[in-house]
Amino acid sequence: MEKEKVVPDVIDQTPKAVAEVAFKGGVKANMGNVLTPTQVKDAPTIQWPVEPDSLYTLCMTDPDAPSRTNPKFREWQHWLVGNIPGNEISKGDVLSAYVGAGPPKGSGLHRYVILIYKQKGKISFSEPKIPNTSGDGRPKFSIKKLAEKYDFDGPIAGNFFQAEWDDYVPKLYKQLGN
Repeated sequence: MEKEKVVPDVIDQTPKAVAEVAFKGGVKANMGNVLTPTQVKDAPTIQWPVEPDSLYTLCMTDPDAPSRTNPKFREWQHWLVGNIPGNEISKGDVLSAYVGAGPPKGSGLHRYVILIYKQKGKISFSEPKIPNTSGDGRPKFSIKKLAEKYDFDGPIAGNFFQAEWDDYVPKLYKQLGN
């Protein structure tokens, strides 16, 4: 995470644990490997070390929107789920529905950072719920600020991959209403 500057662009320190992130077809995120938007169009399964009876928040964010050289929309929120019991993401509160990688054509590689934070208890989130058909409310997000707001521990686990434009991206933009 230091090599690709996830630290300090997104977080202040690398999480102690690596989250296991697996997409359909057996493709996995592996600390900065390159995947395609087509490979990551569906939400992955994610595993991380859990403590009994604990709740977690999961975030996937892109600090390189619209490009790494011009990150004026840093960070673009791709997925945000809170109140996750253990690793059971489907039982958490979806704040932002999953949207896969959608880097603009010619913008180069984007970093897609997946982070898990431990909550101190159940949270009544005040953030608007964003469906996977909308880009509204996703740009200029800050996972650091959200973690401070709710006093999260961590990030306790994380991983990331990189991706650049492929022919799936226009379909994603259409889904988002662009």
